[in-house]
Amino acid sequence: MQVAIVLYPGFTAIDVIGPYDVLGRLSDTEVVFVAETPGLVRNDLRSLSIEAVARLEDVPHPDVVVVGGGPGQADQMTDGALHSWLRRADETADWMTSVCTGALVLAASGVLTGRRATTHWGALDQLTGFGVTPVRERVVVDGHYATGAGASAGIDMALTLAGLIAGDDTAQAVQLLLEYAPQPPYDAGTRESAGPVVVEKLFAMFPHE
Repeated sequence: MQVAIVLYPGFTAIDVIGPYDVLGRLSDTEVVFVAETPGLVRNDLRSLSIEAVARLEDVPHPDVVVVGGGPGQADQMTDGALHSWLRRADETADWMTSVCTGALVLAASGVLTGRRATTHWGALDQLTGFGVTPVRERVVVDGHYATGAGASAGIDMALTLAGLIAGDDTAQAVQLLLEYAPQPPYDAGTRESAGPVVVEKLFAMFPHE
């Protein structure tokens, strides 16, 4: 199985590393980081780079596609090489997936039209503009599309996908290996649980998020 993880400048690291760490542990799986231009691609914090070892066109028929989100997503919404590649990959891929605002890139390419999907809570309403039904859930599976909500939900999406591909026991074994048993110190993982003061603080700290 070949998993193609899309990189672009300004991606959020956990969006791609979470699924990489889960899916890359499945048997007989090759994970390839792809981009329009191969080489080092810098993340949104500009302090981490991941090497895209292949051009998009070098990986024409991946079995699984993963598109992460991040501030750089805004520059990936215009129809072009990435969107064309996504549409071609969609024709043969077993799974087309996204994490966070990566769903907007999939939606803008047209492959999610008429489907149900999720994304980061701050961008959920934008899906309707692309003919996609927004669903406020952690992971949404519709056909061969699997979308995860904000950033950390990429791990949940990838574990869900691992279960569908390799079976529940295998997915749970990977979960155990990663010791993925979240016990966050705060109940502030959703807008509702965080409350208005924390939401205001978020927008003050990251006005463009």
